[in-house]
Amino acid sequence: MNATVMEPRMSRTRITPARIACAFAPASVGNVGVGFDLLGHSLAGAGDHAWVRRIDAPEVRIAAIHGCVPGLPMDPARNTAGAALLSLRQALGLEYGFELTLHKGIALGSGMGGSAASCVAALVAANALLAEPLSREALYRFALDGEAVSSGSRHGDNLGPMLLGGLVLASPEHLVRWSVPRAWYCALVHPHAVLETRRARAALAGSYELHDFVTQSTNLALVLAGCARSDATLVRAGLKDVLVEPRRAPLIPYFAQVKAAALDHHALGASISGAGPSVFGWYETRALAEAAAAAMQAAFAAGGVASDTWVSPINGPAASLCDEALPA
Repeated sequence: MNATVMEPRMSRTRITPARIACAFAPASVGNVGVGFDLLGHSLAGAGDHAWVRRIDAPEVRIAAIHGCVPGLPMDPARNTAGAALLSLRQALGLEYGFELTLHKGIALGSGMGGSAASCVAALVAANALLAEPLSREALYRFALDGEAVSSGSRHGDNLGPMLLGGLVLASPEHLVRWSVPRAWYCALVHPHAVLETRRARAALAGSYELHDFVTQSTNLALVLAGCARSDATLVRAGLKDVLVEPRRAPLIPYFAQVKAAALDHHALGASISGAGPSVFGWYETRALAEAAAAAMQAAFAAGGVASDTWVSPINGPAASLCDEALPA
């Protein structure tokens, strides 16, 4: 088997609960072009930190939010990470509460899973404070509750990869981690622009042709089969988004030029990361991905748009506990 269906389950390991924990959740490439709201992979480098303190009061409160995103809601019910912790507390019937501090390392509206990263980091940290920590799969439903606050829908294409690492197929109920050759890398370029998820989703309104759904389904199957078989030819044949990319591309300045640069540097495929405006390409080696990232960045620069780049294994990291000090 090249993929394993992971059912929600609860760990039976008992620990002495700590009072505070820190977790880091990486960025992600949502949709991966052909898997709208279903497929994503984690991205090494950028990410969000969350510190969660166990408190006696039966509530969730947000103490502070630092980092690159100002003005986020401090009301837990309106904050994606806060809402996830509220959902966790309610489902488990906890008598105690949580105090949350966030450090944002991913810009919102970047197409890199910024809201999902805060949500997952908060849950992983809070989970470490439970007397009986849950599995990552069991945390998924609480993460979906948090993500819905930010994007308006319950989709796991960013959450799944952050929870499990690597390439993940995320249905509403299950997470399936998919095998990918270790040598394969992703190049991602984030232009210094914001494209709000709700606006990007609004661009998808309207009717679609049935033959486009058939083509997209075929392409998704080819990509997954190619990953499982380590067959770059299948991935190259399938990594073409015929449904979402045509409607969102006009929202991203110089997208056509940046995608062309990615493909000119031997990409297996290239498309919009998440809701955009970031653009990604898949490559068979790290060297190819690094060369492509520079070319994609140059294509944005030629249009006067500054950008940042990341090169990461497609088998990127999962969220993890860390030893970072709580910001003052």
